[in-house]
This record gives sequence, structure tokens and C-alpha cells, in this order.
Amino acid sequence: MWYVYILRSIEFPEQEYVGATEDLKRRFPEHNAGKSTHTAKFKPWKLIWYCAFPDKHKALAFEAYLKSHSGRALHKEAAVLRAHL
Repeated sequence: MWYVYILRSIEFPEQEYVGATEDLKRRFPEHNAGKSTHTAKFKPWKLIWYCAFPDKHKALAFEAYLKSHSGRALHKEAAVLRAHL
């Protein structure tokens, strides 16, 4: 299985990171340990969402979508809806 995930910085909540990995249990602690140059500056992180995919290609395609303008708009809209539940 492959996973697409969204992290939110605990100290800088406006900072979010979208990633993909085959091993989320290994990858998430690496972000909080500062092993990723893209996320080290805003650690610690909390995992706010993830989704499992049956193969790498589908996961990477969805990760690219979430990083696109349309995907970011969808993510922001979903966050607004969750805030009102």
C-alpha cells in the first residue's frame, strides 16, 4: 500500500505539508526528527489526514493533485466544513 498524507505544523498551524510514502509509520517520525529538508524548519508536525492507495502511481497522482491549485482549494474547503461540524 501507498499513502498520501497531510501534516500540519504544531507551532506554525498555517504551514501544511502534503507527501506520499509506502511506509507512513516510518515516514511521519522522520518529519518530526528533522530528516526532511522540506519540513525540518516547521517541526513538530501532527498528522491531520491520510489515505491509502493500492499502488504507487495512483498515490503519486493524488499527491500531485493535492499540491495543485485545484487540490489546495479542495483541501481548504474540506477544512472549513470540518470546522463547522
